[in-house]
Amino acid sequence: MFAVSSPRTRADACPGVLAPHDAADGALARVRLPGGVVSAVRLRVLAGCAEDLGDGAAHLTSRGNLQLRGLDRDDPRLAERLSAAGLLPSETHERVRNILASPLSGVDGGVADLRGLAAELDERLCAVPALAGLPGRFLFALDDGRGDVAAEQPDLCWRATGSDQGVLLVAGTPTTVGSALVDAPALLVAAAEVFLTLRAEDRGSTGCAGAWRAAELPQAPGRIAAALTSGGDAFAQRPAVLRNVDHEAAITRPGRARVSAGHPLTVAPVLGEVSSAQLRALAACATEVVVTPWRSIVLPEPGPGAAQRLRAAGLVTEPDDPALRISACTGRPGCAKSHADVRTDVRELLASGQADPPRAHVVGCERRCGAPHEPHLDVVAQPDGTYRVADRSVPDLTTALKENA
Repeated sequence: MFAVSSPRTRADACPGVLAPHDAADGALARVRLPGGVVSAVRLRVLAGCAEDLGDGAAHLTSRGNLQLRGLDRDDPRLAERLSAAGLLPSETHERVRNILASPLSGVDGGVADLRGLAAELDERLCAVPALAGLPGRFLFALDDGRGDVAAEQPDLCWRATGSDQGVLLVAGTPTTVGSALVDAPALLVAAAEVFLTLRAEDRGSTGCAGAWRAAELPQAPGRIAAALTSGGDAFAQRPAVLRNVDHEAAITRPGRARVSAGHPLTVAPVLGEVSSAQLRALAACATEVVVTPWRSIVLPEPGPGAAQRLRAAGLVTEPDDPALRISACTGRPGCAKSHADVRTDVRELLASGQADPPRAHVVGCERRCGAPHEPHLDVVAQPDGTYRVADRSVPDLTTALKENA
């Protein structure tokens, strides 16, 4: 059910490449990958940046993007290298290029082929000057009907209801408007313009900083749908809107890409950390890969022996690997707020060979950064060095997971 959160009292400061976040281990830069798509050429560029300028790894995010850590905030080389590689196409819109797309669309499953639409949406988004004012946490999604990225709580989502038609979802709520497949990017851009207009109206009446997410905007689904069907030329990218779309077809059980040894191939780095060597190994195995919101990587057309080569590089290729059931926040030393080096604790547990954990997310403090949307065991480090799980304190991570397996 659609719900409104408390109004924001400050501006959003989501990090980017040009405005990195100062972490305990150096500056953190988030590199947006619309639809998660990244070519082999760009993977090699990212590997060089991680190796030369950062901590030697790329860190996958829950939005299908990646982060580089341990950077020097004042070093201009990162922006220069990424710009030259086409990974920073707009300085003004850098932080708002948050676009998910069903990773296996057009390759395996789904009811519509969405390949190429994330790139088009990115271009349209960057072409509207006003949309540079979107909050950095605002999230777009293109769902091929299987419900995978629609389940990630995007602010605006076009979800296929057939091979050439789909419905607009606002904060997870289906509306009565939609569009043809080819008009999906234009519909999402127009809806984002409406969001900004409504946000400005509400901000003026309340005096607060304004909504960061569509769920924070009162009656957002109905108001946005009404504005899109009102006619006129108020929006720069007005699409051919379909009215009274049967949105029941868009309400199905969510699915998600799984690790597989077949074709296509999906692999996963332990705790979402991809070393520079692993980035180069991926580039050697496919001309293009797709980073998913579940910290895995799809190779739509893997080369011969890709699974074996990537397994040798340290990437997970088996769907029942215990490493796939545990995620973690950054923890110490990267985060000054963390009470524990949670990643080292998780790695030691996995290295013991005795781990058979439930789906769990391990965090160093009560903020619970990076928590997945799917059901999971919540394991929180405490100031005294213990972990809390299910409202009970336990002495260490191994005990916490074993007792709840």
